[in-house]
Amino acid sequence: MLYILFGADDFSLRGRLEELKRGWGDEESLSINTTLFEARQLTLPQLINACDAVPFLGENRLVIVERLLSRFEQKAGGRYPEIGEWGALGDYASKIPPTTQLILVDGKIAKDNPLLKRLAPVSKVQEFSLPKGAKLQQWVHSQVANREGSISPRALKLLTELAGENLWILTNEIEKLCLYAKGRHIEEEDVQQVTSYAREANIFAMVDAVVERRVPTAMQLLHQLLAEGIAPPYLLFMLTRQLRLMVQAKELSAQGLSLMEKQEQLGLSPTYPIDRLLRQCAGYSMPRLVEVYRKLLETDIAIKTGKWKDELALDLLLAEVSG
Repeated sequence: MLYILFGADDFSLRGRLEELKRGWGDEESLSINTTLFEARQLTLPQLINACDAVPFLGENRLVIVERLLSRFEQKAGGRYPEIGEWGALGDYASKIPPTTQLILVDGKIAKDNPLLKRLAPVSKVQEFSLPKGAKLQQWVHSQVANREGSISPRALKLLTELAGENLWILTNEIEKLCLYAKGRHIEEEDVQQVTSYAREANIFAMVDAVVERRVPTAMQLLHQLLAEGIAPPYLLFMLTRQLRLMVQAKELSAQGLSLMEKQEQLGLSPTYPIDRLLRQCAGYSMPRLVEVYRKLLETDIAIKTGKWKDELALDLLLAEVSG
């Protein structure tokens, strides 16, 4: 059987993968009958050979392919690559031995991806989108309840604002909060006290607010971080880092690279929200990005030479960037 699991919600996707694996036999026998491929150099004959192999001392064989669909994402000029030999995978799907489970695992994929369109009619497809807004808060609430805990609406809202949509991070923070609360209601103060991600998340949130020109939010977060004792040079460093990434991403976008290729070229981790970075780039022309980047360097010099006080320099910078 052919399965396709894809989407931005890697946490839920991996959970579904583990659920499927539990239904195909005990962990020990399945582990020795599992083959994992990274699709970059994989050929169709190699994949078919792996699928046709007979299980060893077990009832099922599991073949997992990571990022095959990503190879056929949109390129320069809005064109999709030809699927070539991989079109035959649609024909092979009906010939997969009943003892073999073939799973294609991928991140966020366009609905018009040619290989996805070719394989969807002959496979079990499941997309995992990140929960947002009320759905994200419902997810957090259910995770807390599963650990026999409870959380106030204000604490829940703060937690999702600080940790964002990354369910791996949220799960870790929920575990810590439930242990800290020891059965009592989790309040906003608990989130502020326990969530190690909170301060760093606030820094990233401030940076995003600045480059996205959300001035009131940016100002609020900036002064909150300064009041908490975060050093102005560090905040300036984080802003400069983001602008540098935006300049580089803007240049890569002109080359027609896939999302995965851009992520690799920028040296970003697989969990980095590159979609958001590219949306931020779209709001700026290259000359404007270079101008803002130069302003950041000028502000850094002004602070280090004592020309401006830290807080005033950052306020002026924020007004300049957001203008």
